[in-house]
Amino acid sequence: MKDQLEKMLAAGEDNALLRFSLGELLYKEGHYAEAATHLAEAVAHDPDYSAAWKLYGRALVEAGDITAGLDVLEHGITVAEARGDNQAAREMQVFAKRARKQQATDN
Repeated sequence: MKDQLEKMLAAGEDNALLRFSLGELLYKEGHYAEAATHLAEAVAHDPDYSAAWKLYGRALVEAGDITAGLDVLEHGITVAEARGDNQAAREMQVFAKRARKQQATDN
């Protein structure tokens, strides 16, 4: 699946869903920084894509960039709330709370 998506991207088929799908696959494989790169592109294509904001923030935190991840999650919460996507907003709030605790123990 990943190879097929990468071929589509190389052929010039670049859109939010393709980038989200690649980011999600890479996240599941534990390639968090690479996943974050694709998820950043997903939200650049569609700034209202709540699920992409959520996974983008999580990928950054998992990659070790907690501050950037929290910034992305906060923005994603705003986007989700504006769209009425309350479930995504709640999930991001929970993850942001955990990331803040992790950041506090890391310092």
